[in-house]
Amino acid sequence: MGIMVIALGVLYAELFRQKIDDFIPFFCVGILVWTLMSSYLTESGTLFTSSESYIKQISLPFSIYVFRSSWAKLIIFGHNFVIYFGVLIYFRIWPGPVGLLAILGLLIVVVNGFFASLTIGMLSARFRDIPQVINSVVQILFFLTPVFWKPESLKGHAYVTEYNPFFHLLEVVRAPLLGGFPAAENYVAALLITLVNVGVSIYLFTRFRGRIAYWI
Repeated sequence: MGIMVIALGVLYAELFRQKIDDFIPFFCVGILVWTLMSSYLTESGTLFTSSESYIKQISLPFSIYVFRSSWAKLIIFGHNFVIYFGVLIYFRIWPGPVGLLAILGLLIVVVNGFFASLTIGMLSARFRDIPQVINSVVQILFFLTPVFWKPESLKGHAYVTEYNPFFHLLEVVRAPLLGGFPAAENYVAALLITLVNVGVSIYLFTRFRGRIAYWI
């Protein structure tokens, strides 16, 4: 991750004519948060199918498997997050007290990741082609989400970010870590995304949890 941040950060800063001391911190935080978010989507396809032997032999709450998967992702994120402190020290920047808002943003991302994992895990147990579809969609979304490019560079095409749920989830974590306040619409959008995500997940789980063991 550190090598990628340095190599791609320098490359895209040159391509987009950006100052390195401004672009690399932006890219660093963006790729760290994006990696966490995308891992929830791309790895949830095997959430239940990879635990087939446990599910069929031991009666445990299905949430146990979701918590285990989410915890593993947070551990990896924590290891990668060390790079962020290295970038802060090297470029001599400090977010200040506003950086604490990133904790709230990270909580929002984790909650969405948890329920998205539950939904995708159930659907993938029933329809085995879904993981491949999600992997392809995530690759496209990576380029449509301002991870290595800045939203203001779109100029007259702001709708690309305004209607991109991943941008709002990314921004509520990235902006505080870079010393800025997320926009009010970022929090409103993140809240709406969370409500829809949680609602859909709970509905599907309540209706189909009794079939998961048979689907796998």
